[in-house]
Amino acid sequence: MIILKSERELQYLYDAGQIVAKTHKEVKKAVKPGVTTFELDQAAEEYINSRQAKPAFKGYNGFPATICASVNEQVVHGIPSRLQQLKSGDIISIDIGAVINNYVGDAAVTLPVGEVEDEVRRLLDVTEQALYKGIEMATVNNRLSDISHAVQSFVEKNNFSVVRDYVGHGIGRSMHEEPQIPNFGMPGRGPRLKAGMALAIEPMVNMGTYEVETLHDNWTVVTKDRKRSAHFEHTIAVKDEGPWILTR
Repeated sequence: MIILKSERELQYLYDAGQIVAKTHKEVKKAVKPGVTTFELDQAAEEYINSRQAKPAFKGYNGFPATICASVNEQVVHGIPSRLQQLKSGDIISIDIGAVINNYVGDAAVTLPVGEVEDEVRRLLDVTEQALYKGIEMATVNNRLSDISHAVQSFVEKNNFSVVRDYVGHGIGRSMHEEPQIPNFGMPGRGPRLKAGMALAIEPMVNMGTYEVETLHDNWTVVTKDRKRSAHFEHTIAVKDEGPWILTR
């Protein structure tokens, strides 16, 4: 069942989303060669706590950290580590969630570390643009798969591939609510979008095959061919006047 949110609930989601956005801003300042993903995690947790909010991911199904920090071929759910030190030429996908007033904000971004190759930069640009192509379709009376199709068609036009095994989701009091939002599919399918829906739209885009696998830690998802992957995400609300990005 898809839960429609009242204006008050959307405001609570916006409040959570703004904490996530500002946490991203704090963490981004720290991303540079030599920093560890553990240090980035600490920076995020300190900021979220300073806003009287709680990390949404820490302890979620046993996840041990505040952020997901996924480097290079890691797609999602990378566990921050004191041993993982960023170096120039890397990319890092940082996924952050925060809870305040019992509502969840969720957003992700992929950042370059120092100078990266042109094709890697293009991967980041295309993935971010694909996110906004999907958001543009999140309007009243469109179908859910219109979002999916907009993402897939833009990504594949640019000769990259979209991950099939992980999807976006509804969001509210729980981090994962109905509906699931794939980043692929034909348009004009699935439920009609209604005002009050809150959605986390999150393209995961690979340089090579769309196939992925999970490492032995049972969390970290990597590309099967070990080529690089990017991940961008916003939490949005469907409104009569158009999509409202809550984590911008």
